Amino acid sequence: MNPTLILAPLRGLTESTYRTVFSRFFPGFDSAVAPFINTYQGNTIKPSLLKDLLPENNPLLPVIPQILAKNPANFLKISQILADLGYTTVNWNLGCPYPMVANKERGSGLLPHPDKIAYFLDTIQGSPLSLSIKTRIGRRHPDEIMKLMSIFNQFPLTELIIHPRTGLQMYKGNVDLETFQACLEISKHPVVYNGDINSVSDYRHLSEKFPTVAGWMIGRGALANPFLPGQIKGISCDGNPIQILAAFHDTLLQHYSEYLSGPGHLLGRMKGIWFYLSGSFPDGRKLLKKIQKTSRIDHYKDLVKSIWDGPHNLV
Repeated sequence: MNPTLILAPLRGLTESTYRTVFSRFFPGFDSAVAPFINTYQGNTIKPSLLKDLLPENNPLLPVIPQILAKNPANFLKISQILADLGYTTVNWNLGCPYPMVANKERGSGLLPHPDKIAYFLDTIQGSPLSLSIKTRIGRRHPDEIMKLMSIFNQFPLTELIIHPRTGLQMYKGNVDLETFQACLEISKHPVVYNGDINSVSDYRHLSEKFPTVAGWMIGRGALANPFLPGQIKGISCDGNPIQILAAFHDTLLQHYSEYLSGPGHLLGRMKGIWFYLSGSFPDGRKLLKKIQKTSRIDHYKDLVKSIWDGPHNLV
């Protein structure tokens, strides 16, 4: 199997440090979409977000920047900044489900407004970058996407990444494979599937059902089981899996400790990693509760060392 696998953007987690360290230890991903950048004071990028996209900070895994915007003028200005960094493609976020974003008609909050999406796409045709779109199937109703497909088909897109849930679903409930199939059949652009690929069997089921899909975006499944992309491609990691996970964790911890301000921020970041990574262990919920209760970084390090040294197996 040699499918195209893309690391999904998870804000606060899959930034450049995580992407680079992940690629050092685990094979399988072909590229990544970076967590979205937002306009700052209208038409610039916050320095921390720009740093995440600097080519020198992304040496191993090709990355596509993602912009969250509803103002086409601001989108064009940010696109030019990214083009000056050497990027050739940008992704427009039409999928973010969080109310603080969607209630401002950004991300999935723009999906009920096809006229505004059509105006946006028409206005940014002068962009120096080619465009891909990451979308949900609607904000409130799955039929919203069907009104949008004819609009998407009118514009040149490198690909259309579809997560077949509504924004209101967040990450709960079942993915709507029937609606995804309908989109796949009428799309004039390559379609990437995103959502609930948590195991090799999940991938096989979906790839058999949708053989014409151009690529597969994996987020939470790979954060829970970093071996998953390689497993899907039939690539094995050399060495003891627990030891590989331990080395991956310790490398992340070291890098984060070099630039996160204070032990509280460091501990918070590592707890965010474990929110997903605990899924690698049969007793993951118990481990996660113990980690979430830690309030000191030295206690955290002792606890994690006991995990690596203990009789734990992987799922």
